Order: sequence, then C-alpha cells, then structure tokens
Amino acid sequence: MERPTSAASQKSIVVSERLQDLVQLFKQRTGRAKDRLIDPDESEEESPSSCEFQLTQPKLHQQPFIHQSSIHPFHVSCTVYLIYVLWLFFVTCAWNWNVWLIPVRWAFPYQTPENIHWWLLADYFCDAIYIIDIVIFQPRLQFVRGGDIVVCSANMRENYMSTQRFKMDVLSLLPLDILYFKTGVNSLLRFPRLLKYMAFFEFNDRLEAVMSKAYIYRVIRTTAYLLYSLHCNACLFYWGSDYEGLGSTKWVYNGKGNSYIRCYYFAVKTLITIGGLPDPTTVFEITFQLVNYFVGVFAFSIMIGQMRDVIGAATAGQSYYRACMDSTIKYMSTYRIPREVQNRVKIWYDYTWQSQGMLDERELLNQLPDKMRLDIAVDVNYSIISKVALFQGCDRQMIFDMLIRLKSVVYLPGDYVCKKGEIGREMYIIKAGEVQVVGGPDGKTVFVTLRAGSVFGEISLLAVGGGNRRTANVVAHGFANLFILDKKDLAAILVHYPESQKLLRKKAKKMLTKDKKPEEGQGAAKDAAEVIPPRPETPKLFKAALEVTEKSGIKGTFAKLKETYKAGPLLEVRTTQCNSLTCPPKHTQAKTHIRTLVLHRLWKLGLSSAHIYSPPLLSPLAPPPPCLRPLLCTADPPYPAHWYRRMKTWCLKPPTAP
Repeated sequence: MERPTSAASQKSIVVSERLQDLVQLFKQRTGRAKDRLIDPDESEEESPSSCEFQLTQPKLHQQPFIHQSSIHPFHVSCTVYLIYVLWLFFVTCAWNWNVWLIPVRWAFPYQTPENIHWWLLADYFCDAIYIIDIVIFQPRLQFVRGGDIVVCSANMRENYMSTQRFKMDVLSLLPLDILYFKTGVNSLLRFPRLLKYMAFFEFNDRLEAVMSKAYIYRVIRTTAYLLYSLHCNACLFYWGSDYEGLGSTKWVYNGKGNSYIRCYYFAVKTLITIGGLPDPTTVFEITFQLVNYFVGVFAFSIMIGQMRDVIGAATAGQSYYRACMDSTIKYMSTYRIPREVQNRVKIWYDYTWQSQGMLDERELLNQLPDKMRLDIAVDVNYSIISKVALFQGCDRQMIFDMLIRLKSVVYLPGDYVCKKGEIGREMYIIKAGEVQVVGGPDGKTVFVTLRAGSVFGEISLLAVGGGNRRTANVVAHGFANLFILDKKDLAAILVHYPESQKLLRKKAKKMLTKDKKPEEGQGAAKDAAEVIPPRPETPKLFKAALEVTEKSGIKGTFAKLKETYKAGPLLEVRTTQCNSLTCPPKHTQAKTHIRTLVLHRLWKLGLSSAHIYSPPLLSPLAPPPPCLRPLLCTADPPYPAHWYRRMKTWCLKPPTAP
C-alpha cells in the first residue's frame, strides 16, 4: 500500500506515528516506575523498616506422623518421647526388682512369714507394670515397613505380636505362682520375670539418646554390671555355706555378723582374685572355688575392658585434641619457630577446645546427611545470617545452601582479621567476641567496634565497582569467634540462583554509592529525556547560513543595536577608569564633567569607545575626533578653554543616528 503524497496526509501520518511512539515510551516508563515500587533495591530512597522484606526463620510444619493411639520416637514430639522413656524407666525398675531380689530371697533368709505379704505386694505390683506394658504401650508403637511409617492400630498390634519381644514378654508373665499353694512361696518360681530384659536394653538406648553426656550413664551401667556379678556370687556363696553347714569349715560362712555383707566381701576377694582366703577342704568347696576363680578372671577382665572402652570413648575428643597439639608443637620445635608464635598457637588450641569442645566441627558434621547438616546449620546460624542486610530478600533456599558453607574460625587478641589494601575473598560474621576497625597515621586509631551479630567484608564477595580490596584494618579486640563465607563458595551457590545474584549485585552497587548525592533534578530529567528525546543538533552548514542571514537586512541592524546596548555597562566601567586619570586641580572638575557628558552622549547614540576613532561615524558631529581623543584617553597638561566649550556644545546637541 503506497503512502499518500499530499502534504496534509503526510503530516497526519507523521503525527500519528509520533503519538504511538510517545504512548510506548510512557508505557515503558510506567513499567520502570512499577518495578521500582515493587523492588526496594530500585527505589531512590530507603523503604521504611516496617515495610522491608526480611527473612524469617522458617516454621517447619509437623506432619501428622503420630497416630492418636500410637507412640514411637520417629517423628513424635519431645514430650511424647520423654513420656515413653519415663514409662520404660518404670518397667526397668520392675525388672531390676526381680533381677536383684529373686536371688537374695532364694539364698538369704530375708523372706519370713511375718513379711511375706509385703514381698508379694511388691511382686504383683511389678507384674501389673509388665501387663500394662504388654497390653497398652507395646501394641501402640509405630514401625517402619518399606520405608513408610505405619500408624494403623491393627497393623501396629499385629507387628508387635509377630516379634520376638512379644514372645519373651508373654513368657516373662508365665503364672508359676500358682505353685505357691503346693511348694510355698519360693522366689525361684518368679525366675521367668527376668525374661523382660529387652525393656532394660531399650531403656538404656533411649536414655543415652536424650542425655548430653551419655558416657556418665555408661560408666554407671558398667559398674552396676560388676556389682551385680558380685551380688550373684555372694548369694551363691551363702547358699553353698548353708548347703555345707554354716561354720562347719573355715572356708564357709560362719553365721556371724551381717550375712550379706560378709558373703559379698568373700565374692569380691574371690572374683577379683585378691587372695588371702581359707583353702577349701571338701570336693564341693574346691569345685565352687575353681568355678569362682575361672569366672572371676574372665568376668573381671571383661568388665575392666568395657570400662576402659567407655572411658576412652568419653575422652576420645580430648585425646584427639592432645594428639593434634603435641604434633603441632613437635613440628614447630623441629623448624625452630619463634617462642612467641608457639605460645600463640598453644593459646589458640586451648581456647578453641574450651569454647567449642572440638577443633573442627566440620569433620563431625560431614558424617551426617546433607539434610541433617542443613537442619543443624539452620538452628545454629540462621538467626545470624538473617541479620545481614545484603542477603535480605534473597531466595530462602540460597540462604540454606549458604549456611552449610560457613566455617568457624577463632582469632586471638590482636590478630588481624583483614588488612587494608589486600584482596577480599571472604565475608565475616561475628559469632562471639569483638573486633575493631583501626586506622590513622599510627594504625591504632579505633574507628568503630563491631560486636556479636555484626557483619563486615560482604561487599568484597561480589567485587562490584572495584570493592574487592579492603579499605581498613580489622583487628580482634579479644578472643573472637567468626563465621567465614568464602567467595568461591558464594559463586558456586549463585550459579543456581540467577535472580538472587542480580539482587545481590544491585544491593552491592547501592551500598557502594549510597554516600554519593545525586545531582539535582537528575532523575526527573532522565525520565523526561526517555519520553521526549532532545532535539538533534543543528548542522554546521545551517549555522553558517543563519549567521550570514543575521548580519544582513533589518535583523542584522537590530542585532548590532542589541550588541551595542549590551556594551553600555562596559562604557560605564571605562568612564570610571578615565575619571581616575590625573589632571591639574583647576581643570579636573571641568574635564570630568565634560568626559561624563561625552560618554553619556556616545551611549545614547549606540556607539562605543571604539567609534571615537572612526571619522565616518562621527562626521555629522562636532567637534571632530581629535578633540575627543586627548580628553578620553590621555592625561596630558590642561587643554585650551575653547576645547571644553566645543565639547559642551557637542554633547548638548540632539543625538543623530550614525
């Protein structure tokens, strides 16, 4: 389709196209303004603190893994878990009642017809605890099948009944007590109650899981094993003495004093093989003593070895710390490191171990899956990272990935965290302690003190605007524990979060230029220029043609008058300069008056001082230029009086255009 050739049509098309362009430009400017309102980093001013988007610690929604009629520490709350551990404690107490007192009641004459009802009451109370555990608690335990947590009541009951524990629990309640009516109350008939041992070991595992120092309980439990073995041996020794006859020989118990204490003393000397005991005389005594020695050697060796393992596991961390420190000291001594440096290294080892309980926590966390490491890092470090203004508004998953990369470093008093001018490759977050920003001529002037929760060096991570060099010295004021985020780690994270990378760069540029004041009206002019672009510059050829046109015709005449009018103030300055010339006293007043009149006359005519030397312009005037030249430009001796009269006449003459 051809464009119309008429002038009106062409003008209409041009105007229409220009209006469409203006509409598009206005839409673009509106979109940019909208982006600045939505994105706080594009705004010219800081948004109010109440409106800033701040990262908040995520609230993990607990999924309903717990059935209302089930308990198990897979995904249960801490309260339910502790309740279950408390119940296992009661079951363990009932089991220990049977384990410790059944041998005592069988061997020693502590169960009498006078107190038999108290013994039976305690026995059946423990049986009731067994029954409650089998009927109520154990069938309501969740279990894992194919990776899924089963919470169905019927399935949980069926699973418990199919386990070995259910069979042992049922056997532990074997009702042999009905034989009391035939044999009397014999504690050996309650021996099946000892088959409830699985509850005891489960309680040990659960209790160690909730204790912060589980090795203490392990030491107590190992000691209890040793005491129980001595307890059983004491019961057997009293039974053997009663079988042989109390006091019948020197080897057996003579029946004097506290029977349990004396028999227990014999068991200690026998199992630990201390010696100093009477020699057995009968075959029974010799056999009994041989078994005691044989069991004592192995049992006591096992107990000692287990105790060593427990204590060794409890002090494994400190042993590793000592080994590392000794190796480092040996290395420094080999290479003759200065004593001052060696002392600082020792101080670092001591403080790191006392404050953290380990030298490198990352070695411990590396054994855990990434998800668990993330959970620990969120609980420990998220509150600190969320205070960093540079990371506010970034992707939350990016923050989580960053938490895993943080490294904990301890600085000694006086250590330089970073120095002025060096390349910045880390960002520092103060976990504990204080650091000082120092400088000045002597390098000791403290500019600011940063405390726990403060952050510095974050700009160097992005190196925006040449900000990758340190601008000041940062020194640890005391012992300072800092988190360090390496630049390489951040770059590896930002590869997967391009939007957060753009946001961080915008914030970094803004932090670098926040102290620079923008030029007045710069923003408005920028927007206006985007919508209505400036008129293009006039070509030089057209400028030359316009200058020639302006110098000719009526317009050129008026332009010259305009230039001479602008030169009027310059003449006044020239008058002042001429008035300062020296003249004889009797002619000074007259000459000054005449000079002022002449200059005023020239100004009214639209002439400048240069016209004085132009005869064609002054030809219609009187007197001729030679009369004006000495008056205006020289300070010669007094002139004739007729010169002053001719000047006065010329100045009072009506002006005529040149």
